[in-house]
Amino acid sequence: MQTRTLATAEVDLVHDVAGPLPPADGRPPLLLIGQPMDASGFRALASHLGDRTVVTYDPRGLGRSVRHDGRTDSDPEVQARDLHALVAELGTGPVDVFASSGGAVTGLAWVTAFPDDVATLVAHEPPLFGPLPDAEVATRAYDRVRETYEQRGWGAGMAAFVGMTTWVGEFTAEFLAQPLPDPAALGMPPEDDGRRDDPLLSARSLPVVRYRVDLGALAAAPTRIVLAVGEESAGVFPGRVAVELAARLDQEPVVFPGGHGGFSAEDAHWPGQATAFAERLRAALM
Repeated sequence: MQTRTLATAEVDLVHDVAGPLPPADGRPPLLLIGQPMDASGFRALASHLGDRTVVTYDPRGLGRSVRHDGRTDSDPEVQARDLHALVAELGTGPVDVFASSGGAVTGLAWVTAFPDDVATLVAHEPPLFGPLPDAEVATRAYDRVRETYEQRGWGAGMAAFVGMTTWVGEFTAEFLAQPLPDPAALGMPPEDDGRRDDPLLSARSLPVVRYRVDLGALAAAPTRIVLAVGEESAGVFPGRVAVELAARLDQEPVVFPGGHGGFSAEDAHWPGQATAFAERLRAALM
């Protein structure tokens, strides 16, 4: 594996390339992108994709990619420009993309802005409010997570986030009236560490969840778009988003093993099903 840095005026974009460029078999390189996760989160999945040239990267401001733009937020349209520059640097033409969580939002923004960059996009559970019929209440639920984080710190904020993302069905007044989960009961520290810069729980993530999908642009793009949902994500956010977006693009979502982190290693702290997930991804990319 080679580690490379694409230096621009705004960011030093660090990425890892496993396999030859151009790929020896003539298939496009496969990019794995997440948010707010860096390349390390895809190690298990990439280890099962040795038949492809796989590229992973750290989004600007995360991991090894140092930003110089004076910002701290995670803007999908800005990250789409980064990926456009990265594909140009790779020099192989259109790429295949597996994009998960906030990375799936970036992937949708990327195809919207630069449709010729991507041959196939597998968008796995993008966390967006706009497509949901209960978008207003979902936004309020997320606001409560952010407010809890700002007031009480990471443990309480993450517990609130888990409570939100495990709620089955539409968000309702009943959900908002529930007491917040106890962080200690979920194995999270109840103490406040004083930090307020978490890329998931802080306001840095707002451009991700507030991104507005341009369905017309996606439908007109030459990119083959596959919406993916974990088999364990039925009825929960953002599994519901994948299902809703698939319907709006006149397709059925492809069901992948596991839940939101189904691509993680089987022995990870939050266990995934990386081996089976890789096989499903191969089939989705065909």
